[in-house]
Amino acid sequence: MNHLMRTLIGSAMLLAGSLGVHAEDFPTRPIRMIVPYAAGGLPDTMARTLGQRMSDDLGQQFVIENHAGAGGLPGCELVAKANPDGYTLLIGDVGQVSINPFLYKHLPYDPVRDYKPITLLGLSPLFLTLHPSVPAKTYQELIALIRAHPGEYNYGSSGSGSVHHLAVEALKYALKLDIVHVPFKGTGQSVPALLGGQVAILYSALPSIAPHVKTGKVRLLAVSTLERSPQAPEIPTVAELGIAGYDYPAEIGLLAPVGTPPAVISFLHATVVRALKHPDVVKRFATLGIDPVGNSPEAYGERIRTGMVKYGELVRISGARVD
Repeated sequence: MNHLMRTLIGSAMLLAGSLGVHAEDFPTRPIRMIVPYAAGGLPDTMARTLGQRMSDDLGQQFVIENHAGAGGLPGCELVAKANPDGYTLLIGDVGQVSINPFLYKHLPYDPVRDYKPITLLGLSPLFLTLHPSVPAKTYQELIALIRAHPGEYNYGSSGSGSVHHLAVEALKYALKLDIVHVPFKGTGQSVPALLGGQVAILYSALPSIAPHVKTGKVRLLAVSTLERSPQAPEIPTVAELGIAGYDYPAEIGLLAPVGTPPAVISFLHATVVRALKHPDVVKRFATLGIDPVGNSPEAYGERIRTGMVKYGELVRISGARVD
């Protein structure tokens, strides 16, 4: 047997051994997808949509488990401490992986140390919306109005330290605006507050306010992503309107416990990217206001780390705290 043949056989045996220990015939049993929110919300609906598609693809069940409450900490901790075999995954949003480390003094997990990113599933662009009683038709007019009346206008959010809150704080900091924050407990309270005129300004996903835009009850002024959203391509980005690099969407990704074998991560990544491209998933995500992504584990990991830098600074500047 020549040297080349021995090398090839040796490499094959090493690979087979690695897969045999960690990923042979993966998956051989149902995979749990932990959603740190109650059933029926955006992350839950995304997880169920993807779980069904991946189940159909692999012939193995993806079980959605909801672990709501306490800012998602119990669900995140569960996955962080789970056996790193690929059978317990986390549906994590930007709050859990990039913001919570700066809101909680004693976080029971570390987003960088305890997880292995698989992919960013999707972005939910936040649209800067305005109550029609405010005498501004454009983003530029709104900024000028706030500057002319410091402290007189307010904005709502889905809670202190939420991306909806910190996205406006980024505007305040960049443009030196004086505007009052009014936190609510979720979009179920903040959107009605905007419609009722209790708050003048709100960042919201499009599905929550689209019907009210058509009836003239709210105005859309700008979007929080670097690029215009396919959901409303006529709406300009804050970045193109003057704040370079402004990028504050809601974002939801898929993560595994650190130590999960690379072969399993690669397999799961390929499976979920296929699911994200399926027409049924794309259509369903569009109704949820989600732009699918499906980037590499490395790219998602880098997004988490850069997000921690920018959100950590905004938490510090704004004084955001857990209610």
